[in-house]
Amino acid sequence: MSLLAVEWDDAVEHRGALRLLDQTVLPDRTEFLVVRTVDDLVDAIVRLAVRGAPALGVAGAMGVVVAMDQGEREGWDPARLDAEVDRVRHARPTAVNLAWGVDRVRPLMGEGRDAVLAEARVVAAEDEAANRELSRLAADWLLERIDRPRLRVLTHCNAGALATSAWGTALGVVRELHARGRVELVHVDETRPLLQGARLTAYELAEEGIPHVVQVDSAAASSILRGLVDCAVVGADRIAANGDVANKVGTLGVGLACREAGIPLLVAAPWSTVDLAMADGSSIEIEERPGEEVTGEGDRRTAPAGSRGFNPAFDVTPARFVSAVATERGVVEPAAGVGPGSVQSPSA
Repeated sequence: MSLLAVEWDDAVEHRGALRLLDQTVLPDRTEFLVVRTVDDLVDAIVRLAVRGAPALGVAGAMGVVVAMDQGEREGWDPARLDAEVDRVRHARPTAVNLAWGVDRVRPLMGEGRDAVLAEARVVAAEDEAANRELSRLAADWLLERIDRPRLRVLTHCNAGALATSAWGTALGVVRELHARGRVELVHVDETRPLLQGARLTAYELAEEGIPHVVQVDSAAASSILRGLVDCAVVGADRIAANGDVANKVGTLGVGLACREAGIPLLVAAPWSTVDLAMADGSSIEIEERPGEEVTGEGDRRTAPAGSRGFNPAFDVTPARFVSAVATERGVVEPAAGVGPGSVQSPSA
């Protein structure tokens, strides 16, 4: 993918600005947002112009620079600046990476915005390197366990280059398998209600020339149980210490079907997505989005006027349904009783 979901653009007047690929208009149009205020960044995060846990981590880190630059322009006092940084940090509650990205650079604010920006760029570079390494490790794990010359893979939501600084997590695994000549077909769940699979994953696969089909979310379990799929590979927005995984709503159903069919459910995510402070998934806050996203399509209402929408953005798949979690630090097997908490943390 030549397009970057999130980057700092030095070409913008003065000292540059955060540049986001507006994923709400893909695949019809390719448009970028130049973000120079906290309001614009929070709006972009909430309406999913930028989305995907790793990309949100980079956006959070660079968002601190946005806040510092705006504060300098508008004469904010330290308390106001801290409050605005907090607004970025809490813009979406389920994905741990957003808060992680802010917290990574926040201690450098006293050294000036250039120090914060330099560290934010390190965050982006580290994310790409982590994605490539975890993709390699995950591909090795799958190929050691699935005896087919080429694999049929199911994906849910979008966890590709568009959801990261570059390369991708779950879709990075698919790209790694494709580079080895080991992909037969990718079943792309469309991912209701905002169609991140149909709009974004399929877009990335088409750009890479990877064979794929788009299917409705409700076809996933049937595709798995009919033997049309060899494994499911998904991303994550937060992984608890025991291996419980929060990801796009619908992932739990995929996990249940994989368990019944006896095929692997592999979760691919950078180490920054692992929340060792959370023992299990019962405490993960599940973001609920506007009900109008499921009762209508664009400006057209599809449900009766008296019907309200229930729209949880995520669900939690228990560790017992997760065959493997692949990060850049290695692969662990929660379903076998080996959770991410058994892997040494970077600060240990």
